[in-house]
Formats: sequence, structure tokens, C-alpha cells
Amino acid sequence: MLHVAGTERSIRLVPDDMNFSRYERGDFYDEMISSSGEPHPASRLLAREIEGLPSGELKMRQKAAERALMQAGITFNVYSDNRGVEKTLPFDLIPRIVSGTEWSRLEKGLQQRILALNLFLDDLYHDQKILKDGIIPREVIASSTGFRQQCVGLKPPQGIWCHVTGTDLVRDQTGQILVLEDNIRCPSGVSYVIENRRLMKSLFPEVFSGARIRPVSNYAARLRDMLEFITPDGGTQPRVVVLTPGRYNSAYFEHSFLAQQMGVELVEGSDLVVHEGFVWMRTTSGFERVDVIYRRIDDDFLDPRAFRTDSMLGVPGLMEVYKAGNVALANAPGTGVADDKAVYAYIPRVIRYYLGEEPIIPNVTTYICSEEQDQRYVLEHLGELVVKAANESGGYGMLIGPHATREQIEEFRRLVIANPRNYIAQPTLSLSRVPTICETNLEGRHVDLRPYILYGRDIFVLPGGLTRVALRKGSLVVNSSQGGGTKDTWVLAETDDSPMPSTATAGGRPQSMVLASPLISH
Repeated sequence: MLHVAGTERSIRLVPDDMNFSRYERGDFYDEMISSSGEPHPASRLLAREIEGLPSGELKMRQKAAERALMQAGITFNVYSDNRGVEKTLPFDLIPRIVSGTEWSRLEKGLQQRILALNLFLDDLYHDQKILKDGIIPREVIASSTGFRQQCVGLKPPQGIWCHVTGTDLVRDQTGQILVLEDNIRCPSGVSYVIENRRLMKSLFPEVFSGARIRPVSNYAARLRDMLEFITPDGGTQPRVVVLTPGRYNSAYFEHSFLAQQMGVELVEGSDLVVHEGFVWMRTTSGFERVDVIYRRIDDDFLDPRAFRTDSMLGVPGLMEVYKAGNVALANAPGTGVADDKAVYAYIPRVIRYYLGEEPIIPNVTTYICSEEQDQRYVLEHLGELVVKAANESGGYGMLIGPHATREQIEEFRRLVIANPRNYIAQPTLSLSRVPTICETNLEGRHVDLRPYILYGRDIFVLPGGLTRVALRKGSLVVNSSQGGGTKDTWVLAETDDSPMPSTATAGGRPQSMVLASPLISH
């Protein structure tokens, strides 16, 4: 029996492999099922619907979702996979559900973090007060591959550096939400959020008719509004383009999807040219001026005159136009310094320094290998920790100590000793899990969450985000390049609380920001 709190009856489980009769919650926080075996309040409706499905129906709907993804061409590329270029991103039908009350706290915490990061970036490329005051060691910034000397003195339109951010969140065994890392250069994945929701609405219409699930379909409109807001001359009809490295990029589907959803042109570097201090786009009717570029190209390849001289992907002279204030770039060049995992360790200090507030969402405990005491601890506990290279992504350059061989541990010992600045270490977290459809039954799989934040006229947090799931049993690595998949994320509208303000002004602090203790689950 699965007892649903607040109802007059219990749900009798159908003898089928796709229900909760054999579901093992394990010694982890489960996003759907509480320690008592009952659904969390926010998950009751979904649990009832799953239990009420005929035998085999859930598996059939999962197969239908996989076929729909394949037919829609929703793919990603894996550079290291020599078996083929494009893959369909695995998708699991059982969503992650977030209550409205919990989301309000997350929203405020993300607004706080983005506001502080923007102030931090502006300071780094101007007065560097935070370095002069000793809050962050100067050598940490000077040695960061993301810090761009070419950006010193830049004044981006509206004073905004980090227009689009994907902040990775995890929940530990106690139920506490923590920031795992910030993605500020060219964060990807939001197209899957939108497409996953479209799929779920078609496959579970009965749930969407009975639950107040906040929409995500307005993201493209909000993104375009933000891009138009940063138009350098404040023009009323700015031309916006999405700049892609091309079809072989791992996120090319997303580039083309967002351009189509916004109703703007998708361009490559060869489609743009700098002439007389402006950027122009080649069209069938001649050259047309470009005002805003949503760039999905890393700094290194953006402009061969300013960065890598061998880049064939960017636009020669683009940085000169940007510095002159004749084109806007989102995100601004130079934001990668805040992506640096060693810099991440100092972000709680950054929030306190610029805002005078405690972080609403705390960081994961982090050991900085360039600091002698931390390095000593890391080297003594490599078998217990997760060690990460400061400027790697996608699950690469990482040691998961408890799952590593002796040879792997010794290799990372040599790497840390040889280049301590390039490594941080964190405790191995027991990430929360969500029921996931496996071959013969439902099993818990570890997840994280990447909400997307737009900073323009205000700070907008898309209600939900990309729930990434480690599909391999026991794995903690959720990255698609490492075998991970995705789930839809349902944020329920608040029903028992007064709605909190959801935006922050571009010119000051978030309107609703207050001090708060670390977030604890339901």
C-alpha cells in the first residue's frame, strides 16, 4: 500500500514493475518520496496518477517520449565519441517537483548571487577594490584563465556583465540545497527545459489539468526582451542575432532553437563583418547593421584580433566595436573568471562584501588546493573527496575519490602537487534522488538542478530549470557527455503563501532580498 497523506484512502498498488511497490528510497533524500514512504505534499497528485495507470502504460509513455525526441531532432554532440557525432539526449518521464514555497527561497537566493557576481565582475575590470581589501587573493584572479586583460576598463551596456547564467544546485542528504557551481560564459541546456515541458504536457495532460505548474514557455520572449534592453543606443527596433560556432558544436540544436523561438537570425562568424565601427550582417539584400549579439562562442574564439589569432569562428575587430559601445554582447567577454572553480570558493565572501548579506543559498564546502592547509587536508583524504580541475567542465578533469582506483588517486596526487592552483576539492555529497524509469522497475537516480537566470531590466529566474539525472546506477555524474539524461522540473504555484516579489531591479538590490538561513526541504 502507498499511503497518501491528507486523503481518506490508501492507494492499492497494481502488481506491475512500473510502480512504487518495489521502489527503494535508500539512504538518500528523495525528491518525491519521504522517509515514511509517502509522497511529499507537492508530489501527491503525480504519485496518484502514476499509481492509477494501467499496467505497462508508464513504460509506453516513456517510449513515446523517446520517439518524439528522436523525430524532433533534439540532439547534442559528444566530441570524444568516435561512434557518431549526434545523440538524442536521454529523457526520463518522471519529473522533479519543487513546491512554490521552496522555489521562492531559491529564486531570492539566485537573484542575490547574480547581483553580487555582476558587481564582482564590474569591480574586477575596474577598481579591483575586492582585491585591494584582501577579500580574494590577487594571485587567484591573476592566474585565472577566465580573467581577460583585454576587458579591463570595459563598460558593458546598462552595466550588466552576466546576462544569462545557469547556476548548478544540488541537495544533500539532509535536504539542504547548495550551489555546486556557476556557469556564466555560455550556459547551455535551456532548450531541453522547454522541449521537456512540451513533451510532458502531451504525455500527462491529466496532471497538468489538475496541478498549478508554473510555465516555462515564456523563456524565449524574456530572453529577447533582455537582449533588446541592452541595445547600446537604446534603439526601438534593434537587430538581435545568435552567434553560433556552427553545426558541429555540442549545443547547436539549442542555438538554432533559441534563434527560431525568438524570431532572430542564427549566424556564424563568417556571416558578420566589421565596417566603419559597426557590425554588419550579410543578407540577400545587402548588409544590415547588428545591434545585439547573443554569443554562444567562448572568449578565446570571439575575435582573432583580440584573443586567439588562429580562430576561424569569430569576427575580426568585434572587440573594438564592443569597446566603442556600438554593439552589445551577451554575455560580456571576461565573465569566465567567475566560472573558475577556485574563484567559486570565494563567492560567499563576494556576497558579504558587496551586499552586506549572508548567502541565502550556501556553497558546497570547498578546499582550495593552492592554500597550504587545504592542500594538506586534500592530499591526506583524496580517497574521500571529489577533486575538480578549476577550468574544466562537462564532468571532465574530475576525481571521485570513493569510486576511484588507487592508480587514479595517485595520478591526482601528482597533479595537485604539480599545479595546486588548478584544483579544488569538495566532500562527496549524497545527492538527492528522483524515481526514474529503468528496464524493469522504478529506481532512484541522483540529480542536480540548473535554473536559468536572465539579468536585463530585472533579474528573472525561470521557474524550474534543467534537472539532470545520472542514469547509471550509483553514478553521481549527471553530465550528458558522461551518460546523464534530463527530467522535467515542475515548480508548483504557491497556494498557501502570499507570493514573494520575483524580480530585482537592474540598478540596485533585489526588491525582496532579506537575510535567510540555508534552505531546508519540506
